[in-house]
Amino acid sequence: MPFPRMTTGASVPGGVNVESVATGGAMAIAAAIARGEVAAAAVVEATLARIARLDPRLGAFTALTADRARGEAGRIDARRARGEALPPLAGVPFAVKNLYDVAGLTTIAGSRVLASQPAAALDAPLVRRMVDAGAVLVGALSMDEFAYGFTTENSHYGTTRNPHDPTRIAGGSSGGCGAAVAAALVPVALGSDTNGSIRVPASFCGIFGLKPTYGRLTRRGTYPFVHSLDHLGPFARNVEDLALAYDLLQGPDELDASCAQRPREPVLPRLRDNAPLRVAVLGGYFDENAGDEARAAVAQAAAALGAREVATVPLAAAGRACAFVITASEGGELHRDHLRHSYAQLEPLSRDRLAAGCAIPAAWYLKAQRVRAAYRAQFLQLFERFDVLVAAATPLAAPPAGAEQVRIGERTLPARPNLGLLTQPISCIGLPVVAAPIVAAATLPLGVQLVGAPWREDAVLQAAWRLQKEGVARADLPPAFA
Repeated sequence: MPFPRMTTGASVPGGVNVESVATGGAMAIAAAIARGEVAAAAVVEATLARIARLDPRLGAFTALTADRARGEAGRIDARRARGEALPPLAGVPFAVKNLYDVAGLTTIAGSRVLASQPAAALDAPLVRRMVDAGAVLVGALSMDEFAYGFTTENSHYGTTRNPHDPTRIAGGSSGGCGAAVAAALVPVALGSDTNGSIRVPASFCGIFGLKPTYGRLTRRGTYPFVHSLDHLGPFARNVEDLALAYDLLQGPDELDASCAQRPREPVLPRLRDNAPLRVAVLGGYFDENAGDEARAAVAQAAAALGAREVATVPLAAAGRACAFVITASEGGELHRDHLRHSYAQLEPLSRDRLAAGCAIPAAWYLKAQRVRAAYRAQFLQLFERFDVLVAAATPLAAPPAGAEQVRIGERTLPARPNLGLLTQPISCIGLPVVAAPIVAAATLPLGVQLVGAPWREDAVLQAAWRLQKEGVARADLPPAFA
């Protein structure tokens, strides 16, 4: 029979509170709907009401898809009423960074320049894969303009605030994703990572994020930034939800030349495997550029994973320099027409860097690619001995909004470019990474990176699951949003 319509905070027969279900994890929501404890429609109404009540404090959403969400939830409830088996994410709300195409919305990529473009006719393939798995899209999330930043302080659409302390940033460029998941506005969000844009917000907001291997997930239907560095991936508040979302997003896409045409390799069924993992700590550059609290987070994770060795990568600093050159050069070339015709409309924080990128000599770019290859070879040698490498995700916890400088160890550095000190060298070579929030590492959330060899998402997700099982990694709901 159809479910009765319920309001936020209402309980179904048996005493299940709808908002309590809606703020749970993705798998828990889907299970409650499948058991008939709550309607998908009720979960959507509770989610939309929570966003309306709490998002003004955060600025995570730039658009809601309420009518679409209600329609998708209604179809889930109708399927259950007919006795049909439900898909794995049936009725689970999710949201996407606003560089993903969403049918009926303009893909703005954080920019005012794109706001006048026609609405997307189709969902991006990753959005469609989530919907095919039963998930319900509730909206689009804020980001740095064109994904060029680590703070989501967007002069067009406002600053996205950190749920653990709204005077601080959520990180970027997927800051809306980090804030929305951390505040339990949605249990899962889809973001992008070019130089750290999943891992930095995950660290600052105290949640889990996955940057898969370069080319693992199709990028078709998303607004690009740097062709040779862009990755897409999910955020969640627990490892199981992260692994499930990743599994459902996998698959070849013959229409995307950047997508590796690999078959799906589900991770969730193997998440609890007890096979030993060979784990080491990344030292050298990755230790020297971490603050004391970040080092403490690494030590906690390393101890829980039994890591006793320290590995170094001599070209790590050069790898970060390569990332800077490649990012500026490819990004500048992509936006050359915007710089020429819409300069005044571009955000000041990004336009000058894009303009500088247009002036980078081709010889520099080619040299950066050669050094990048040598640097990648050094990392691959380490994976002959280790399955997972541990490093801090950010050198410090989230700085205050508007901060121009940060203190890392004994150095005072410009804030915005240096929040990716530890993520950029890993993005540059396309390795899979889970950012995991370490409990009590600092007063504010702080995460570690669990880095694997190409196509070894299984290893980094297993390492994250073990940290979660041991109570070392956990995504706590901020008290103000509980």
